[in-house]
Amino acid sequence: MTVVTAEGPCPCGRQDARGKPLAFARCCGRYLADFEGRPAPDAHALMRSRYCAFVLEDADYLLATWHPSRRPPELAFEPGLQWLGLEIREHRVLDADHEEVEFVARSRLAGRAHRLHERSRFVREAGRWYYLDGDLK
Repeated sequence: MTVVTAEGPCPCGRQDARGKPLAFARCCGRYLADFEGRPAPDAHALMRSRYCAFVLEDADYLLATWHPSRRPPELAFEPGLQWLGLEIREHRVLDADHEEVEFVARSRLAGRAHRLHERSRFVREAGRWYYLDGDLK
């Protein structure tokens, strides 16, 4: 598991207007730290925060942000998997309660590089965004 500090760069790679990495506490950390009180404002932010949850192996956050109709009963993390970066390719607003995010997440396992390229679907219910499902590219 990767060590992330509050003031260190957010694993999702988001930058401020000057191109400087946002601190984890100012970016995705606020959503992971307070899921009940501070839900991600849109699918794009939820996608980034879920990536960070994978980096940090935060199964509670991942399960809480997975739509109940598709949520697995538990999550297991691949021992030794190292997440290397996230690239958001596209964020599409379909309507007020449905959005899609296409992303590429890079990782390394046992010295081999991997890419996860997915178009993810998100739904908003009762003011909170949830990951629904996705299609691998």
